[in-house]
Amino acid sequence: MTRKFFGTDGIRGRTNEGVMTAATAMRVGQAAGTHFLRGGHRHRVVIGKDTRLSGYMMESALVAGFTSVGMDVIMTGPLPTPAIALLTREMRADLGVMISASHNPFEDNGIKLFGPDGFKLSDDAEAAIERLIGQEPLLVEPSRIGRARRIDDARGRYIHAVKQSVASDIRFDGLKVVVDCANGAAYQVAPSAIWELGAEVIAMGVEPNGTNINKDVGSTSLDAIKARVVAEGADIGIALDGDADRLIVIDEKGNTIDGDQIMAVIASRMQERGSLRGGGVVATVMSNLGLERYLQGIGLTLERTKVGDRYVLERMKEGGFNVGGEQSGHMILLDHGTTGDGTVAALRILASLVRSQRPASELLHAFDPVPQLLKNVRYSKGRPLENRTVMQAIADAEAELEGKGRLVIRPSGTEPLIRVMAEGDDAAQVVAVVDRICDAVRGAV
Repeated sequence: MTRKFFGTDGIRGRTNEGVMTAATAMRVGQAAGTHFLRGGHRHRVVIGKDTRLSGYMMESALVAGFTSVGMDVIMTGPLPTPAIALLTREMRADLGVMISASHNPFEDNGIKLFGPDGFKLSDDAEAAIERLIGQEPLLVEPSRIGRARRIDDARGRYIHAVKQSVASDIRFDGLKVVVDCANGAAYQVAPSAIWELGAEVIAMGVEPNGTNINKDVGSTSLDAIKARVVAEGADIGIALDGDADRLIVIDEKGNTIDGDQIMAVIASRMQERGSLRGGGVVATVMSNLGLERYLQGIGLTLERTKVGDRYVLERMKEGGFNVGGEQSGHMILLDHGTTGDGTVAALRILASLVRSQRPASELLHAFDPVPQLLKNVRYSKGRPLENRTVMQAIADAEAELEGKGRLVIRPSGTEPLIRVMAEGDDAAQVVAVVDRICDAVRGAV
């Protein structure tokens, strides 16, 4: 079945265009509500959002959709995506909804759905909801229309939960931490959780106005936090994205620590404590070869999946792993949540900093990454990867890198782009390989 609405991470697009309109949001609420009406109990859905201006519109439309099919609605206001996953499960809701386009600019928005267990929906569930969106909604009689209410303690519940991810004997007293919340969903909860554990917190990206989410701040725009960490003489910087499900760390020298290094530190620490499950870590095909070699060196494996945290999570659940993530900063720690949680991952890194008594630049440099290069080639028509010249260029590159590196070629799931990534011990060879494939793709379009 060709998907019209759901992509790799829910429904996403530019607001007031295409699928991301109030009318569509209402139909999504009606369809998802209908799909999860099971049994005779009073059904309810938890709805959270980030700080985008369009969040008001999408929230109201979803509320209308859910209540029209008989679901009660609990609204939390701005909260991180993992908080909505948590509250869905903890409040025994039938469904959870997060209104967010993650690290995208404010003009975009999205709808992420969670089942009653707090996990993102399966492909089958999304397909069933897609079918219902295309049908006339089953509206309930007036007496069964749902009620909607806002709750005031959602932030406190989440702060309490994430603090429990740190051992009770750990305090962050003496640490100076810059926390960049991207003017997004974690602008209140992340600085509060870190401060309550004892750190001196310098907060930035905590003045959302509806249009500045992810703008020049956050995990995808690091110049501001790098400068702030150095200027303040801070021990570490914590950079979240708009819905706070990903984390990038800045060391005391202003250097970037990506998801691969974060996974290496967390996994090695858990292995020492005997709490790591699955015998290794789950990551995507984009994670650096240096991470794989590091894990092998300490007796662990790296299992790779397609790009997307949902695929990482699926493999983690299948294989009994409790640590996984993406180079881009999605960190999934299944002992403490059902989806990526940048704040929980940040607390674990801060706890390791306290225990080690080492500077972040030493602790968080677990391995030397091998040279890696990613380039995107835009195309306007056709299927470039099925072109014979392109296929031959890829085959030649794979043969050249065999035993010395890796090649990952994939089409973007959201744009007409071919992503070409290569890595290996020889930086010049990596550049040459990527350029040759990109040239072949350009010649085919």
